[in-house]
Amino acid sequence: ERAVLPSSAETFHANLAGRRALLAEDNDLNREIAVELLGMTGMEVDCAYNGKEALDRFQANGDAYDLILMDVQMPVMDGYQATEAIRRCGHPRARTIPIIAMTADAFHEDVVKARAAGMNGHLPKPIDMERLFQTIEDALSAADSSHST
Repeated sequence: ERAVLPSSAETFHANLAGRRALLAEDNDLNREIAVELLGMTGMEVDCAYNGKEALDRFQANGDAYDLILMDVQMPVMDGYQATEAIRRCGHPRARTIPIIAMTADAFHEDVVKARAAGMNGHLPKPIDMERLFQTIEDALSAADSSHST
């Protein structure tokens, strides 16, 4: 009887389809949720389990990613350290790829710290789906418009 409607994520965020994100998240459940949410938009997601792994993946394959979602509290290398290392690493896209912090710390000083580390945006946890998509879209459109000069 009922026609199957696409999820609102697919409808409203069609411009995210085919985009690739590098997700740095050490918590299994948070990682699964983020991959699921991003997958609803048609995005492809590669996962890193700590900041060092995110840095290594970016250095090896940075051109493959449209943006990085960076958990802040991770073992080995935290999100701030990883972001600073990515920004300094010498890859052609190191300074321009959007990096969005994901953190349970949503105080003003945390947002400031994320910016100071070179992050382009900040998502408080638990992640709000619409805010996630909107933040990604904003970061991508800012990055896209800076390329087109």
